[in-house]
Parts: sequence; structure tokens; C-alpha cells
Amino acid sequence: MEEEEARDYHEPCVACSVVDWGITEEGKYYCRSCHTVIERTREVLTGDVTSNARAQSISRGLKKKNKFDKGLEWYVCEGFQYILWKQAEALQSLGVSKQMKDEVLSNFWRRYLQKSKQAYCEKPLSDVTHDTLPMQTTDTEEELDITKILSLASSATDTDMASESSFGGVSSSKTSVNSAGRSVWSGSVDGRLYLTKWKKGDIRMSMPMTLAFCYLALLWLRESMTLSDLLRLVMDGHIPYLNAYKDFPEEMKMYGTDFKIFHEQSWPSYEDVHKKMHALAEYIELPSFPEITDTSFLHPNILCIKYLMEVNLPDEMHSWTCKVVKKTGIGKTDFLTLHPENKSAQKVKYDILAMAVVIVVLKILFLLDDQYEWLLANYAEERNKNNKEGCPVFDIEKWYIVVKNALDLEQKKFNEERIRYLWRCEKPLLYAAMKKSVVLKKRQMVVDLQRQFRALSGSIEPTEKPTPSLFQLNWTEENPAQNCFHGHSLAGVLQQKGGIFTTLNSGYWLCTTKLCKERVCGHVAHYRESDFPHTYQFVLNFFSFLLRVKPSLIHEEVCALEHRLFHSQLRKKCTM
Repeated sequence: MEEEEARDYHEPCVACSVVDWGITEEGKYYCRSCHTVIERTREVLTGDVTSNARAQSISRGLKKKNKFDKGLEWYVCEGFQYILWKQAEALQSLGVSKQMKDEVLSNFWRRYLQKSKQAYCEKPLSDVTHDTLPMQTTDTEEELDITKILSLASSATDTDMASESSFGGVSSSKTSVNSAGRSVWSGSVDGRLYLTKWKKGDIRMSMPMTLAFCYLALLWLRESMTLSDLLRLVMDGHIPYLNAYKDFPEEMKMYGTDFKIFHEQSWPSYEDVHKKMHALAEYIELPSFPEITDTSFLHPNILCIKYLMEVNLPDEMHSWTCKVVKKTGIGKTDFLTLHPENKSAQKVKYDILAMAVVIVVLKILFLLDDQYEWLLANYAEERNKNNKEGCPVFDIEKWYIVVKNALDLEQKKFNEERIRYLWRCEKPLLYAAMKKSVVLKKRQMVVDLQRQFRALSGSIEPTEKPTPSLFQLNWTEENPAQNCFHGHSLAGVLQQKGGIFTTLNSGYWLCTTKLCKERVCGHVAHYRESDFPHTYQFVLNFFSFLLRVKPSLIHEEVCALEHRLFHSQLRKKCTM
């Protein structure tokens, strides 16, 4: 019908020169190709012989306008379930076990819904929500409130909708519900009450909590993916997180309070997700997880191999990391396995713990006090000059130069990608049918400007993201610009006594002589760069960049590991 009404107008569009017209609700012509709306309206003869004048007929505008289409009824938990399934599918496409979504994650989610009384119980909170909603108002009042909210929503950006000011112009005392019991403050049924209906001790869903669910499932399956790997995949866009609601089905309309729930404006924090993961496991009363043995990927001995390759250190260091793991007892199954029912059990950060082991070994071998390591570097350089054959001796100064150049390039690339990142949702969000043409036109203009800017600047058109790897840096002997130190010897820092290799240095400096009480200040130790040698700072910053965590997190783990390693000496010193 619309095509027949617009068939008589054959003028090309001034914006794209295409003749493909449609008619809006107000009777104006708009281009189907670029969504440009023109002032011309459909002209018809009135048929009144007395006036014999031509009138502008807005046929569709004369019809009763439909109220805002909110789509089907949906609850907030359904939105999070949809996002969880998408995240699980993304992980499975990256090689995670097919059991994750249908068996493990779905079981965890079902336990959570039952525990939080959102589903799988006699009287879900959704029924209570309907009972506690205010009485219905008249259609006139409802239509007035909806009009006010839509006028705010259609003019606000995604970020504005996430703040209270975007819908604060309507008094909360005028909140109304439609015939289905849905509040006009949100597209979801329980969006308005979702932020306030929780009791003390309950865990409310959020976007970081979805990652806690995913990590719990990965940990249950003992997958070869740490929490830092998961968060890095999220930051690189391989797992839905920011603006994940853009993929909601068309029937799940979002506006108002829904954006405060689903619109995330920052990257997930390692500490936050780790705490939420342990709190979630305790909340849904999970049993003890499958044991982490010395053959599991998350065991420190195996993770240390991965990180020694990642940071381009000699393979011979692995025997020293194994000694530290055995001496401190952090490789025991009871220590590594997650026991949610045991509140006093260790909450292990597997990736950070392995990095801390590597740093402790570096301090044992090279001291990292800005003096001794450079003396060893000079000694290694002289030995390599005199010995041209055989395995070269590891030179920590040369390693520092090579790794620092690679780190600077990666940091520059990382910062440039973050600057170019589009925080706003790429898919235009439609809050009202009457605004569809305007919103689509604005979005098309943005896309065209971006394409023109890329053409003028000579930048490459963005392509699909390559398949991610667990290794961020690639060190090979084939690349002379990036020296590989994996096969180098530690002969320059070791000495043999009675058939046993020991370090040349007999000293070791502790990062801290006394640990803080974590329950009091929230940290085991505190890190301030100016208090530590430059080499130690560089190693911390390098390792923290690879894990995408704060250097203070690794420093705390190093301090705790040192106290485990030198417990007897520290205890003897305190009693003297």
C-alpha cells in the first residue's frame, strides 16, 4: 500500500540520487536508501467542487497512532540468560568443551535462579513483583507518561540513558503500569524493581557477574584458560560484553532502567570478577570442584612453562620454579582445588600465582636490585665473546633491551586500539517507531563519515578479528630482530658444589618483612614504585601488561610467596 502511494513521485533523492520513496506516519516522503526525509507531502484532490482546491492529505497521520510497541513481556533474568548463552557460544567457538553451555553453565544458572527465587520455585519473585506493583492508572495518564519518557529516550544517547538524568524528568510518584502489569520506566517487566528488591545476602546479576559464571564453568571443566585470558578475550571483542544487549531479539525492547542494568561503560576488573566468582560459588552452594593435579593446566608447574615462554626466559629456569612450588607447598591438590563450602580455603589466583613464582626465581638468580644483575650481565657477555660455540649464556641486560622494545610496541598498539574503540553501540537503538527514519539517517551519516575519513587518512578498512591465541608475544629464532632466549644457559649465574648447582649470590631481599592483615586493610602488601629497584618495577609492569592486571596484584602475590618460602628464617628472626 505504501509503495502504491509513493509510486507517483519520481524525483531523485538529493542525498543519494536514488528514486525509492516511502511515506512516513506524518505523510512525508522519505528515501528508503538513505532515509532522508523531505518536506514534500502527498497531494490529493479534496473532491469538494465548491472549493476546487488541492489539499495536503496526511492519510496515515489522520489514523489513530499506535502506542509505543514494547514488544513481548520479558524479565531481567531472561536478558542475562541470553547474554550468558552468547558468551558460552563464543567460548565454545574458541575451542572450549561443548559441555560448557548445555551442561555446566546451564546447571549453575538454574541453581542461581532457584536460590534467588527468580525461577524453579513455588512463588518466584516475578509473581511478587506483579503483586506489589501500583494500581493501574487511566489510559490518558499512561499515555502522557509514556510520551514524556519517549521524548527523553529518543533524544538521549546510549550513555545518557544509563544515567538517572535521562529519565529523571518524570516524577516517580506518577509511575504507571500497562495492562500487562509492566512499568513504563523500563522495557522489561521487572526492570524498575530489579535494583531495589534484593535482600541482604542475595547476589544480584550484573555484567561482571556473567563473566564470573563463565569462569566458574571454565574452572569446573579445568579448561586451559585462566581468568586473565578470559578478560583479555573480552577486551579484544571475542566475547560479548560491552553493548551485549544489541543482539537481543527484536521482541525484547530496552529503554529506561534497563540501560542501568545492561549498559556497561568500563572494562571488567580482575579483582572484581574474581571476588564475584567465589561469592557466587558459595551462594549457589556448589560442591568441591574437580581436583587440580600436577597434570592440570592450572597447576603452577605447567603455567610457569607457559609464562617462561611468554616472557622469553631460559627453559632451564623451569627446574627452579618447580623447586619453589614444592618448597612453598602451592602445588598441592588441596591448596589449588576450589572448595566453595570451606570459607577458610585459599582463593587462588592461578595465573598471578604462577607469575609470582617466576619473579621469585628471577630474584633468587639475579637479585634484581639494580646492581647485581648488571654485574652478572657483564660476566655473561664476556663468556659469550670467548665462547662462540655451544649454548650461549643468558644475558639479562640483553634480555631487558629486547623485551622492553617489544613491550613498547605492544603498549603503543594497545593504546591506539583503545583510542579508536567505539564505546557507543554500533546498532542504533530505536525507542519509538516515529523516530526510526531519523535515527537510521543519523547512523548512516556516521558510517559514511567514518568511511570517508578512513579513505582520506589511508587507514585500512577494519577486518574480522583474527583467531586469538593464548600467547601474545612470539619469540622465535627465525626472527633476528627479536632474539629468543629460551635455549640459553644459566651457567653464568650458577655454580656447582658437590654435584649440586647453587646460585652465585647468597643474598635475597624481601619485598616486605611483614604482611598486612587482608581482613583489615584488604591487601596483603602495598606497592609504591619509588620504593623498589627499577629492574623489579620493569618486571612487574611487563608481567602485569601480559595479564592485563595492576602491578600491585602481582606484587602482593610475590610478597605472600616469599613469606611462604622463607617462613622458617623469618620466624627465627622474629624470635631473636
